[in-house]
Amino acid sequence: MTLHDLIPVLQVAIGPVILVSGVGLLLLSMTNRFGRIIDRTRQMVAEPSVSSAAQLEILMRRAHLLRAAIALGALSVLLAAVLIIVFFTAAAFHMEIAPAVATLFIACMLALIGALLLFMGDFNLSLTALKLEVDAARRG
Repeated sequence: MTLHDLIPVLQVAIGPVILVSGVGLLLLSMTNRFGRIIDRTRQMVAEPSVSSAAQLEILMRRAHLLRAAIALGALSVLLAAVLIIVFFTAAAFHMEIAPAVATLFIACMLALIGALLLFMGDFNLSLTALKLEVDAARRG
């Protein structure tokens, strides 16, 4: 394989590389939120007078959602990396790979969509927890 043959493969592989970078930033955001949930849970457990069972339950549900979102985001990055390897392997061995590329790309996007839906679920639950805190502040 010459450099002239490799350039089109590099051009095609740019898309998945950019996807890896973008999903990496999403994963950073998700792991930061996950860390905040853990910190908040530990704080609430340490101060039982402040914590409510409903708030702790919401924090646990959020942690589970984010854990699943992080797993799906990581799967999306993994599939994008495999897609890049498939591009280069196919170019090196002159293989027809359209079905494999389509399957990997669709799986990668489905994992990303799942991660984003779970991430949105975390946001909705955080608003529910905030409403509980506001309601408690209004009563007390």
